[in-house]
Amino acid sequence: MKYLGVEDYGIYSVVGGVTSLMTIVNTAMTIATNRYLAYHVGKGDPEQLRKTFCISFSIYIYLCFFFFVLAETVGLWFLNSHLNIPENRMVAANWIYQFTIISIINSLLVDPYNAAIVAHEHMGVYAYVSIFEYTLKLIIVLCLPLIPYDRLVVYGGLYLMVSLVITMIYRIYCIRKFPECRFKYYHDSQMFREILSYSGWNLFGAGAGAAKGAGVNILLNIFFSPSINAARGIAGQVNGALGMFVSNFTFAVRPQITKYYAQDNLSEMFKLVFRSTKFSWYLLWMVKLPVLIETPILIQLWLGQMPDYVVPFVRMTIVISVINSLSSPLMTVAHATGRIKLYQFLVGMLQILIVPTCYIVLKCGGNPMSVYVVGLCVDLIALGARMWIVKRLIPSFPLFRYPSEILLPVITVSMLASILPIVSHLYFPASLPYAILNCFIAVISTLTVICFVGLKKDERGYVVALVKSKLARI
Repeated sequence: MKYLGVEDYGIYSVVGGVTSLMTIVNTAMTIATNRYLAYHVGKGDPEQLRKTFCISFSIYIYLCFFFFVLAETVGLWFLNSHLNIPENRMVAANWIYQFTIISIINSLLVDPYNAAIVAHEHMGVYAYVSIFEYTLKLIIVLCLPLIPYDRLVVYGGLYLMVSLVITMIYRIYCIRKFPECRFKYYHDSQMFREILSYSGWNLFGAGAGAAKGAGVNILLNIFFSPSINAARGIAGQVNGALGMFVSNFTFAVRPQITKYYAQDNLSEMFKLVFRSTKFSWYLLWMVKLPVLIETPILIQLWLGQMPDYVVPFVRMTIVISVINSLSSPLMTVAHATGRIKLYQFLVGMLQILIVPTCYIVLKCGGNPMSVYVVGLCVDLIALGARMWIVKRLIPSFPLFRYPSEILLPVITVSMLASILPIVSHLYFPASLPYAILNCFIAVISTLTVICFVGLKKDERGYVVALVKSKLARI
């Protein structure tokens, strides 16, 4: 944002919000492909696995055509007639829109390959490719001041090029490593309908999530200005960058849960769900607590300026994302069963309700922070709904152990770990050296509390053994 400016960054964010409404198809099919590939890997049936991949890829081709038509008609009309974009930046906004369409189609066609990587649990490739991807993006940002052309257009074009390179790497890797990723046309109408039906309900759920995010972004643009969209975009970027530190952990857990269900090993599946829920919270809290406390100085250091509302937006986004980490394993269990109608309908309706609720609140004079408060309240209700649905899908799910084994430990750890860094933050003057010191204090405090309070004896032994094995491998 430092090199683009607040207005251009806000335009980039809101245009991306329009196209994100159409990425619901991508998300729906990704969830379906991940589930079916992981399920058949767990079953150990190579022929069925290859058929699943090839039929999924065929569906993606059809969806790309559908997406392109929708984006170039309804989406293009909405961009040019309803968004609050300065007249002199409309051409640049349209360039960004076209770049985003190509990028989404590209990601659609590579998703089956990414699903194969997840199903086979080759998570290391994500780490290496992610490092390469973020290095390229860093180079783009550093080169922006040297470019004499429209920086917003150049920024969007270069990001598209990075997307194309990264997806090509994933595609080549999968074709060489996994035999099922060599495409061959299959005609199996029953499996086609099964995957498509499963994706249809995912489409509803993904559509609800996309409508919530893009809808709130559009509401902020209508009621306020592009600078507020910029602040929201920055908050999302900060949260996404921090989440990358634990993404490999959550990716690794999801296919294993599905495999346990495919093998009818429910006791191990429940144990993994409970353990992964706690561990993902702990990892997120360790990474995000320092930023949560020292947000103003870190944002100033990163951007060189302080857009309105960016600090409270970042803090609320972090809090909401940590709370939502409790939902991810429950969602994976529901998807593993293949019976997702109730789950997607109930949780999706709760997500959709956020947009009209935010509209009413803003219409009544609410400030930009009110949309985050509404979102937080609905997400807490959705967490309770997910627990109830999983209990209905799998009656043996130990729901009543959830408060004592999950909620109590994570709340206790979060509160105790926050005491020392908060006191340090209030005691020391606001400066970069003290902010860095306090970030270090926050990490050490969280690690210490997790070790002595947050983990049971067997969990502590599991973590120690895991760390030793990683160090030995290195």
